[in-house]
Amino acid sequence: MTKIELPVYELTVNDEDAFVDFIALVENPAIEVEFLAFANQEKYAFALDEDKKELIGAAMIPDQMIFRRNDKGEEFNVFFSKDTIRQIVQSFFKSGYQSNMNIEHSATNADSFIFQSMIVDKAKGISFMDLPDGSWVVGVKVLNDEVWADIKAGKRKGFSVEGIFETMRNKFKSDAEEENEIILLLQKLQKLLIDNI
Repeated sequence: MTKIELPVYELTVNDEDAFVDFIALVENPAIEVEFLAFANQEKYAFALDEDKKELIGAAMIPDQMIFRRNDKGEEFNVFFSKDTIRQIVQSFFKSGYQSNMNIEHSATNADSFIFQSMIVDKAKGISFMDLPDGSWVVGVKVLNDEVWADIKAGKRKGFSVEGIFETMRNKFKSDAEEENEIILLLQKLQKLLIDNI
């Protein structure tokens, strides 16, 4: 079974028993987008001072398929909608979780905090790199020298959210299901054309 054929589930939150409460600094972010360590990015003239120890990057991207495997070995893809990401961000800040950061989804505190946050909305002039509307971008200040050394060494390359989510079977269809629908529509069209000749 290829990843394209895997079941797809939308992850949602409800602020009570489904929410995001931590962001981890990880080597392999599930969203497959690495953050930028400002000190190493000359094109960011406002952040050339290595002593700042600041990062910026995507924490969540809407509608991006994220491969997962559960405890039973079952494989599937999950995604978050733009609306869910907005709800997550608002709940995250309302709950005061800006300092809830760890290393690789472990109990190891990242000794870091979020000091910037935005949701990409090109109609409002808010964009970041080529990320789609609804993406959550965070700026993080790293206080720990060892954590910063790991980031510079490439041991921590991106952000990964963690929390408790509700799942909904997605409306996305497999290629075979879409193919069958197209065939049925073509057959109906053919019948209409024949009947009207």
